[in-house]
Formats: sequence, structure tokens, C-alpha cells
Amino acid sequence: MNYSPILIVSGEPNSVFLEIFFKTLKLKKIKSPLILISSEKHLKKQMNKFKFKKKIKILNPDKINDQNLNNKFINLININFNQKKTFEKITKKSNKYIEECFAMAFYLIKKGKIKKFINGPVSKKNFLGNKYLGITEYISKKFNIKNNAMLIYNKNLSVSPITTHLPLKFVPKEISRNNIYKKTKLINNFYLKEFNKKPKIAILGLNPHCESVHKFNEDDRIIKPAVKFLYKKGYKISGPYSADTFFLKKNRDKFDVVLGMYHDQVLTPIKTLYEYDSINVTLGLPFIRITPDHGPNEKMLGKNSSNPLSLIKAINFLDKN
Repeated sequence: MNYSPILIVSGEPNSVFLEIFFKTLKLKKIKSPLILISSEKHLKKQMNKFKFKKKIKILNPDKINDQNLNNKFINLININFNQKKTFEKITKKSNKYIEECFAMAFYLIKKGKIKKFINGPVSKKNFLGNKYLGITEYISKKFNIKNNAMLIYNKNLSVSPITTHLPLKFVPKEISRNNIYKKTKLINNFYLKEFNKKPKIAILGLNPHCESVHKFNEDDRIIKPAVKFLYKKGYKISGPYSADTFFLKKNRDKFDVVLGMYHDQVLTPIKTLYEYDSINVTLGLPFIRITPDHGPNEKMLGKNSSNPLSLIKAINFLDKN
């Protein structure tokens, strides 16, 4: 059986990503050929640092489909990047390099050569600045996708926030029936396509206990009517539920997905419950995009103690024909 390749952008060069990439290659037999977009010079420095040995095969990006790819080698599309040290402090110096890595990945995807994509972490502060809320929005913009959703997927329970990396003071303005409709539809379609099932979706309230002393209560005026409408349309959705007690085991075991109102409302409990055993899937794109659920993690650079589980889970999810 032929397996289509998985394209991987290594992301921020001063991150733990290549360390966990090496660990993944050691721990797991992968059927799909992996294609890494990274710097050959920087890759070799990190291979030397972590005492990882594997031959590198430099690829011609315009002849991906003509090359006999397997994981006996690190299949590399080289993007030039010069840095004297193996690790340095994350600054904007790596921005041009990261941009070129993503540009190469998007070129291959748009040419129809790639359908499965993983990206390593970037520094939102340095790489994205104030232009994008997160890498989900950055990638969606490059493909002119306006309707997207961040799904932190775990086979037992997944979560998705209505708003992503948005300051809390702006969250209420983005809570609308239409946004709830669109996110729910994306989640439902993902589960139908990948698992042939309609997911049971719980939606959380915005306010503590779904109550507000303010005359305008978003839970009553926006979220409840949206849930009622979607339920009548055939979606397996209920709520709103109070976020402070929802993640108790007896409550969460009844659902496949929790749709929250803001980032930390759902990402904090899911990371507490499953730590690295989850992946970040972008819904709404014309291809499957996954990122391991961790950041650059500067504090762990060079220590060889980072956990590769999230990258292993990401590759597991995509490792099919």
C-alpha cells in the first residue's frame, strides 16, 4: 500500500521541536514518508547536539512525487538559515527563515502534492506580532479561509474555543450565534469525515455559573438560543454548562467535544487531564493541518528531556494512506 507523504515544517529553530522529532523517529515506525522543511545546517547542528544519527536526503521540491521516498533517510527540503550557535534566544532574526519554510509548504500544498501537514511551534510574539491571533489564523489567511476552528483533539475528549488567542476583554464581543453555528458545523463535519459519527457536543457558558449581574447575559441571550437552534437542526449539542464543574468525570464522560467561549476556559482543563496526549487540528482548511500541542519551550532547550508524545500522536493521526 502506498502512503502519501506527511509534510513537516520545523518552525522556530530555537525550540524543542527537532529534539522531539528525533525522539519520534527513534520510538515509532512510521508508514507515511516524512518530508521535513528545515535548514540543513541547523538540522546537522542539532543532530550532533542530541547524538542522533541518520542520513539526510535533500529533495527537489518540484519533483516530490517523482522521488522514491521512505523513512530510512531524513527527507529534507533545505531552507537556508545561518546561526552560529545550536540554540540562541528567540528573536525576530528567524522570522524570514520561518516565513520561507511556510511559503514552501504552502506552495507544495497548493500544487496538490501534499494533503497532510504538521508544523512545529513558532513564537507568537516574534513571528506573528500583532498581525495574527495565532498560527491557525496565519495559515487560514494564506488560503483565504475565513471560517476556521481550533480543535484540541483527544480520543476521549476534545475541546474547541469560540475565540482563540484573544484578550479576555474582547471575548464577549466575539460571542455570537453565527460564530457558534459555524464552529459547531466544522466540528460535526470533522467527526463525520474522520470517524463516521456525529459527536456529542457540550457548550460552556461565558459567565460564572452561566449567570450575570449585568442586564445583558450572553448565556441567556446568545448561547441558549444557538444551542436550541442547532439541536433542532439535528446536532447532538446541549448546554450551556457552567465551566467550573463541567470537567468533573461524571459530566465530561457523556461528551466527545466541549465547545468553550475562550482559549483558557477549555485548554487549561484538557492539558491538565491529558498533558501531551492531544493534538491541535485546524478545521476548515482544504487539507489536514495538525500541530503538536506545545510551544517552543525555551526553558527546555538542549536538555534532551522534552516529551515527544504530542508529535507522535500527530503523526499517528496522519499515518494512513
